[in-house]
Formats: sequence, structure tokens, C-alpha cells
Amino acid sequence: MKKIKKPIFFIVFLIIISFSYTAIFGIKYQYGDIVSTYIKDVSDIRLGIDIQGGVDVTFTPAEGVDATEAQLDSVKEVMKVRLASLGITDSSVYTDPDNDRIIVRFPWQSSESSFDPEAAVKELGGTAMLTFRKGEDSTKDENGEVVPTGEIVLNGEDIANAQAGYQQEQDGTVKYVVQLEMNAEGTTKFADATGELYESGGVISIWMDNNEITAPKVSAHITDGKAIMEGNYQSYDEAKAMADKINSGALPFTLTTSTFSTISPTLGSGALDAMILGGLISFAFIAIYMIFLYRLPGFVAVIALIGQITGTLAAVSGYFQFMNSSTLTIPGIAGIILSIGMGVDANIITGERIKEELRTGKTLNSALETGYNRAFSAIFDGNLTVILIAIILMGAFGVPDSLFAKMLSFLFRWFGTTTEGTIFSFGFTLMVGAILNFLMGVLASKLMLGSLSKFKVFQNKKLYGGVSND
Repeated sequence: MKKIKKPIFFIVFLIIISFSYTAIFGIKYQYGDIVSTYIKDVSDIRLGIDIQGGVDVTFTPAEGVDATEAQLDSVKEVMKVRLASLGITDSSVYTDPDNDRIIVRFPWQSSESSFDPEAAVKELGGTAMLTFRKGEDSTKDENGEVVPTGEIVLNGEDIANAQAGYQQEQDGTVKYVVQLEMNAEGTTKFADATGELYESGGVISIWMDNNEITAPKVSAHITDGKAIMEGNYQSYDEAKAMADKINSGALPFTLTTSTFSTISPTLGSGALDAMILGGLISFAFIAIYMIFLYRLPGFVAVIALIGQITGTLAAVSGYFQFMNSSTLTIPGIAGIILSIGMGVDANIITGERIKEELRTGKTLNSALETGYNRAFSAIFDGNLTVILIAIILMGAFGVPDSLFAKMLSFLFRWFGTTTEGTIFSFGFTLMVGAILNFLMGVLASKLMLGSLSKFKVFQNKKLYGGVSND
């Protein structure tokens, strides 16, 4: 404690408050319809099916297609990518090779006031075959649908990345486009085609499945592997949806929707609001209790708990760039509540240890140092046990390609694959909360309390649960 200086409290306090503010409100910039998110906030948290409701759909291959198990696995991977591109992490994708079925369950977005499940299913199951073709030649099949027949220049596999963007028109209006960047092979193919068609004054038509997106005249020999799709996109979201389809890749065959149904939320948004209100009221009572019982250490504990709670929410929302966003389910909320209880318990253990040391007649600085040292072993054992349990839950109930599922595959491979996202959410929030308990409840609390104890006004032992210096 002697090495902790007076300014440390203010530094740690400002870091926690600044972090909590950005975790709750985020940092975003809006230009027209385009919203640039620099830091995600709590509104970006996706609610699980058990809270928000969602869609349950079964896909089957088109008539006449006898899908192999490898093809079904390919469809499963494309589905996962498409769901991820939509920010959906609490999803379940299963294959049934015996009956040629793919079953998908995913939640509604938390920001959606209305939801069109048919449109969502159509977007998810679309083949999304992107092709660049010489000319605009096409024919009609037996069903009267247009089918492109021009020579294929390149397809979706030649595209390295697609993203939505916009162009400023001469009249001041904004035109939404999809910006394409090709891989090495695609760059070579596109350079050869544009070089040939530039000399002849031809066009390259761009098709998504059997729908022509655009057919620009080749006005230059393009060698940098970059192109623009100028479809008639009415908004940035429409352009982004197209870019997401391209990035997710094409399905090996056309899918038909066998069955689909919407899943009503078991709690609903109103109940969720009640849970949030109840949580705020509970936290207020906890804060009053901690400050009343432990005084200055209790005040510091409340600040640390704020950091722990907002840190957990930040981990779920995708605030940290090195972590993917997660999905908040009812068990996930339970994990947050349980981790808060662990945080309170850690501070109670520390507060009691400090009281005991002060009652033995030790100096304030010695009591604080010894109190934290004595409390740490109990806090460490309890939190480490919880972290290990959380890892086991995440390994058992996470998707097979997740980190902990791979780590524990030697154990759970004998029980088959399960992707119960609600239990995974519980393990995730519990693990993050336990880790943050070390960071906030132990380290940050020790730094803040040690700093405050250097101020003369806070050196009365009574403020720490001991007997007054007088």
C-alpha cells in the first residue's frame, strides 16, 4: 500500500467511469443513412430466442437434388457465415443427412419493432450465386424465368471482399453501391476480360442468381482487382445485405423452405424492462448496504462493481475488438447476476479482513495490506473454480468449432454435438464476470482504497470499520 500514490484513485476512477459510459452509450457517427460504429453499446446486444423470440426453419434441397453429407455440411457452413454476417451468434444450425434437411433457429434482432420472417428465411436460404458475364445474353427456362447465358468472366469465389459504400453524385445526392475487391485469380480474370471488352466497346453484366444487377459498359482496362456494383439500392442497408450475401458464399444447390415458424418470446420486451428496472433497484440497495456496513471500503466496492457490470455487458456487446459479440439469454442474465453476487462477496471478505486487522491494533496501512492479502486466497479459489466450471459449460454447449469446444473435444466427443446457445451464454457471462472480479473487485479496489488512505481526511480508522483514532 505504501507504493500507491494519492492520484491513483482519480486515475482508476476516471478509467472506470469513462469505460462504463462508452460501454453503455458507445461511440457512433451517423452520416445520412450510414451509421459508423466505433465502439458498440448495450443497444447492440442481441437478445436470445428465449427473450426476443425468433424463427425456426427447415430447409430441404430443391426437387431432384440428392444431397450428399458433404454438401449438407457445406450448406451448414454457409448458413453459419450468413448468420454471423447478420450479427446473429445465438443460432443453431443442424443437418439431418438421413432426410436431407437443414434445421436453423435464430433470434430476432433486439432493435426490430416488426419482423418479416418470410423475408429473413428467403434471404438466409438464397443461393446467392454471383457471376460476371460478357454481354447481357439470356434465355427463358420451361418456367418462364430468365436465365443468363453469357460467358462467365468470374464468380463469387473470385471475390475476396465485398462491402457497402456510397458515391456522391453531381447533383449532390448519394448513390449506394457495393464495392468489390477480388483475389489474385479474380484480378487476373477481370483484367483479361476488361482489356478485351474495352477494345470492342462491350459490357460486363453482373448477376445475382438469375437477377441482373447491372450491366455497365467497360470504359477502362481494370487491372487493380476492384469493381463497383451499382444496383438500384434504396438504402445503405440494402447495399450491405447484398455485400453480406456475396461474402457468405454460394450454396451448392437451391434450397426450398420445408417448414418455418416464428417463436414467441417467453418473457417479452416488457418483462425484460422489468428485469432491468429490478436489477437497478437491487444494485441501489446493494450499494447502500455496502457503504453503510463497510463505509469507505464499501464506497470503493460500489465503484468496482459498476466497472464489473459494465465490463460484462461490454464483452457481450462486442465492445472489445479482440472478442466477438455474444448473445444475451435468460441464463446469460443469470450468469451476470451470479457474478455480481461473487463480486459483492469478494468485497465483503476483504472488508471483514480489514476490520479484523484493525481490531488487533495494527496501523491503517498495515491493516489494509494484510486484509487484502488474507482475503485474496479465498477470492482466488472461489473465482478460479467458477471460471473452470464456466469453461466446461462453454465447451459442452458451444458450437463445435469454438475455442473451448476444441479444447475439450477429447471429453465431449463421446456424447455427440450440442449447440445449446442459452447455456453457452450462461457460461460466457459467468466466466467474464469472474475474470472482471479479479480486475475490479481486487486490483482496482485495492488501488483506489490504498490511494484514498493517503489523504489525511480518510485516515480515521472508523471509516474502515475500526475504532476511531480519537
